[in-house]
Amino acid sequence: MARFNLKVNGKARTVDADADTPLLYVLRDNLALRGPRFGCGLGQCGACTVHVNGEAQRSCLLPISSVKGEVTTLEGLGTVAAPGKLQQAFITEQAAQCGYCANGMIMTSAALLAKNRNPSETDIRNALAGNLCRCGTHQRIVAAVKRAATA
Repeated sequence: MARFNLKVNGKARTVDADADTPLLYVLRDNLALRGPRFGCGLGQCGACTVHVNGEAQRSCLLPISSVKGEVTTLEGLGTVAAPGKLQQAFITEQAAQCGYCANGMIMTSAALLAKNRNPSETDIRNALAGNLCRCGTHQRIVAAVKRAATA
């Protein structure tokens, strides 16, 4: 085990973990953050997406030893009492049916909106192409991202 110093959602955190432990496990098991989800474990579904230095990353593939800089999870975008604009747009558009993909969809969309404040529908769909939603709420998800972009 090694000790790792992280900045997560704006707070300094220290965790003890094996160097090859995926960031996802550290966030969920050591820091009790439930936004990122375990989906496929292969980086293909997007449920585990977080931001590392503002870039959307699949936390199931990222060993804790490679994390340098600030990590932002879904919890860092807003709270239940005060959701962020993208989270509120997902609520308003009823974009999450089962909710399992919501973390990845929101975190990927937040990274898109940070780079492109006025994305086209094609831009949104291209950004979200690597995120899977079994419920088929893609139309509502795209509408939520458009809503957040204009908020």
